[in-house]
Formats: sequence, C-alpha cells, structure tokens
Amino acid sequence: MNNREEILIAIKTIMVEMFELDEEAITPEARLYEDLDFDSIDAIDMIVRLKELTGKTVKPEDFKMARTIGDVIEAVYSMLNES
Repeated sequence: MNNREEILIAIKTIMVEMFELDEEAITPEARLYEDLDFDSIDAIDMIVRLKELTGKTVKPEDFKMARTIGDVIEAVYSMLNES
C-alpha cells in the first residue's frame, strides 16, 4: 500500500468483509457514522485490521478525528510514510 488508491482498495476490502457494506458506498466522501452506520466498536475493529495489514503500530488517536473514508485514507497514508 504505497499510494492512496491502494489504501482505498484495502479499506474497501476490510469494510466489505468485516462489516458487509456495499463496496459502491465506500468512497472517499462517505461519512463513517452517517453514511456507513459505523460505530466506535467498528472503528476499533478496523484499526486492528489496518495494523495487521500495514505491520505498523496504529494509534487510535490518529483516527479519532476521522469522519470520512478520505480521512481514514489520509491517516493510513501518513502512518505508512512516517520516517
């Protein structure tokens, strides 16, 4: 996962497999809580799965302000590109 498009694909895969969401609904503009009916438990489950995928330590506070799929993409991208 080196770019935002690859991150989006990985997030879609996670969300379809784990939460049975419609892949078409998972866009960068989609709001986690309002559009995708995400809750805090779902968010934690996704963070754990992202940690497994990236091999990086995922800090929940990095995702605390995420409101859209685009926000999650940016958080993962930043995490992967930390020095």
